Amino acid sequence: MPIAPEELHRFLTGVHPYDTLEYSDIDGLVPQFVQRRLPAGTEIYHVGEPLDGLYLIHSGQVEIRDDNDVTVSLLGPRNSFGERGLARDGLAATSARTVDDTLLFLLPVYAFRALIAESPAARRFFDRSRAPRPQKNDLAHSRVETLMAANPLTLAPSATVRQAAALMAERHASSVCITDGPLLKGILTIRDVSGKVVGGGLAFDTPVTQIMSADPVTLPPSAIGSDVLHMMMERNIGHVPVAEAGKLVGIVTQTDLTRFQAVSSAGLVSEIARATSAEQMAEVTARIPQLLLQLVAAGNRHEVVTRLITDITDTVTRRLLALGEAKLGPAPVPYLWLACGSQGRQEQTGVSDQDNCLFIDNAASDDDMAYFAQLAQFVCAGLDRAGYFLCPGDMMATNPQWCARVGTWRQYFTRWITKPDPMAQMLASVMFDLRPIGGTKSLYEDLQAETLEAASKNSIFVSHMIANSLKHTPPLGLLRGFATIRSGEHKNTLDLKHNGVVPVVDLARVYALQGRLPEVNTRARLDAAVAAGKLSGSGGQDLLDAYDLIAETRLEHQAEQVRRGSAPDNYLAPSSLSDFERSHLRDAFVVIKSLQSALGHGRGMLG
Repeated sequence: MPIAPEELHRFLTGVHPYDTLEYSDIDGLVPQFVQRRLPAGTEIYHVGEPLDGLYLIHSGQVEIRDDNDVTVSLLGPRNSFGERGLARDGLAATSARTVDDTLLFLLPVYAFRALIAESPAARRFFDRSRAPRPQKNDLAHSRVETLMAANPLTLAPSATVRQAAALMAERHASSVCITDGPLLKGILTIRDVSGKVVGGGLAFDTPVTQIMSADPVTLPPSAIGSDVLHMMMERNIGHVPVAEAGKLVGIVTQTDLTRFQAVSSAGLVSEIARATSAEQMAEVTARIPQLLLQLVAAGNRHEVVTRLITDITDTVTRRLLALGEAKLGPAPVPYLWLACGSQGRQEQTGVSDQDNCLFIDNAASDDDMAYFAQLAQFVCAGLDRAGYFLCPGDMMATNPQWCARVGTWRQYFTRWITKPDPMAQMLASVMFDLRPIGGTKSLYEDLQAETLEAASKNSIFVSHMIANSLKHTPPLGLLRGFATIRSGEHKNTLDLKHNGVVPVVDLARVYALQGRLPEVNTRARLDAAVAAGKLSGSGGQDLLDAYDLIAETRLEHQAEQVRRGSAPDNYLAPSSLSDFERSHLRDAFVVIKSLQSALGHGRGMLG
């Protein structure tokens, strides 16, 4: 069923550069767009073919490949493609294929040329898109499933080293995965064979289970390419298996990444992984503001920028844990270091404190607990020296309350859910954003599932969480204005964190709670909430659009501060925005306010 003209008009008003046009100009464009619904796997065009016009994605995903058939981009809704070829000789410079069932709008060549001739904003936008750019790594935009080898070599646990070596030699491969049916059990590499068998004098009929890396670190297909690169650099490995629910689905090797250049964030990760002190790490993290500026200037989306910056924090944390164990001795019992707050949600910007806690195995004695108190002190002090200042609310593992056995944590969550007073609401909100960073992940996995189930079933607790999520309100004033801060250091500014981003974070957390969704990242929670039916498709898209606009505005503000030599913060003066920007920012706040109102009145499924 075709999209109605009025819906297409509304869609275009939220897509740049069409959002810069007068409504009457958009009215003129709407009938010129041709709608195309294409099933997954449809080839839209190939390199060198004449282009029909400019494509705009309404829904679905499109894979863009270069003339070597290498995936260079994965595009989603509101992205355009094909303009590069139109700007040159009218022939496609890349190939395009649908990944999902996709709805496209095609603006014919003649209409595209008229648009860029008549609209300076459109001309600037598309000129910038097709201007020659330095080669850069696109890992931040590439999902692991587009990078991995989908059929890695596998052997059963009963195989010998001789069989593994023969198979790798036959297939010219550098690794083989050890699997029990579909389940990944380990990985064996050429380096293992040469170092442990040849160098170690073991017999070639040694079982692979004796020299393989058991339970290797993995990534899901939905991870991004930068996750692979960072993991390889931090752990000094060359192979990352890709698994889903424990089942092997692919593998990514260094060879798979050779066509990409390492993004600068990967360089920082690599330096931190080799650092021997917090002071050395501080020298590296001091470059994060410049990294933020470069990433924003390169046009990276906010969720990419914050993900890469958070990766650096994760690496600092894990490196400090390793240095702490080297100083204090091995941990006496299993433990898990978790992050909450923006690090937990993988949403860190250029301004970050630390929010963390420790889950400790129930077998820990009082002497063991003293060890973990020392470890927490070492890591938190190191994070502070590395630029992640101490949490003003003392939400850190150095607080004995947040350095506890798993059984104590289970009691915490039970008490917060069954007796949801204001303090319990606040603590639960923070702790629902927990994400494992280093240690034994299984200490948290069961507790997370149990907590989500118990919390979602308790209507009183959910009501309290909803009420708590409505405490941070968008800064909307009367007469289409903004409610700016009235006094103090930040007078006449908007707090884009507490009155912009946080309201969406709080809403997404409630949707995740209602749907028992394990996702922690805000955007991932909203996507999952729509898929689970806890948020309507239209309401979810509106909220995602509003969140994207506010988060992008916040990052651009911080990047501009860095450019001027100032420390980044979250306080934006509306006077620094154009009328157009102020109008769209206010519209985004209105969307959030509307969804808050719907949730507060028991209508979370805003249509």
